[in-house]
Amino acid sequence: MTLCGSALGLIGRTPLTALDRIHPGPGRIVAKAEFLMPGGSVKDRAARAIVEAARADGRLAPGATVVEMTSGNMGAGLAVVCAALGHPLVVTLSVGNSPARARMLEGMGAEVVFVDQVDGQPGQVTGADVAAAAVEAKRIAQARGGFYVDQFYAGEGMAAHRDTTGAEIWEQTGGRIDAWVAAVGTGATFLGVAAALKHERPTLLCAAVEPRGSEPLAGKPITKPKHVLQGTGYGLVPPHWQAELMDLSISVTDEEAERWRRDLACREGLYVGYSGAANVCAASRLLKSGRLAKDAVVATVLCDTGLKY
Repeated sequence: MTLCGSALGLIGRTPLTALDRIHPGPGRIVAKAEFLMPGGSVKDRAARAIVEAARADGRLAPGATVVEMTSGNMGAGLAVVCAALGHPLVVTLSVGNSPARARMLEGMGAEVVFVDQVDGQPGQVTGADVAAAAVEAKRIAQARGGFYVDQFYAGEGMAAHRDTTGAEIWEQTGGRIDAWVAAVGTGATFLGVAAALKHERPTLLCAAVEPRGSEPLAGKPITKPKHVLQGTGYGLVPPHWQAELMDLSISVTDEEAERWRRDLACREGLYVGYSGAANVCAASRLLKSGRLAKDAVVATVLCDTGLKY
């Protein structure tokens, strides 16, 4: 038999799918189906890498509690990893995140601590809301003697995407890829894949996706901190940001994300979240901009399943 020893073996090696119905040309969009992993999102990779590293170097003792702030996806990834490795999990979640995410996390065995919003509103979580949830997570970790994941500062996340996601995309495309497009939250996915692909082809174009009006990577003032792209666009430059890996920023409106999310479901049969839809919108715009060759291939990521919203 060929078996996975646990759910950990289901993380990674996601398929790469063409999106020819929603974008018939010019060029081609190919997307990593990260929503197929056990936690339902791209964050499974970083969750496994961070927890395994902490266990290896002694920061996380056997059976000790893991604590983290989450918008939902990292929490789900941690729930998968903690279940497989025998660690209790506590997550802090802004009340502005979708109720479906809270139900999912509780169903996966996590203890969910809700944190009031600072300046956001339901369905629209701001950087200040995230910071408040992070403060509470750090407090709980200290009080319980647990391991605080601190995903924004954990370098293992970027390394995981460099060594797995980026390497997989290069292999799956046979090196036939001209650009990489992805939304930025912690920056781990964008930076890790960009590093891997630029190592193989230094001229490859890497575009970060930001919500319109919350574009600090583009050097613009924050005029719209509230948006629907949960888990991304917090109105800040991530701590591990490497500006040299970004060639340009592409902004996407809430309305565009809504429309592309619906079209992905109805025309491609892919029911994904808002950030994945924004990624595809940005990839299509890049291909139509004339900046790339007419037969260019742009890779992006379908970050999570739409069932979390």
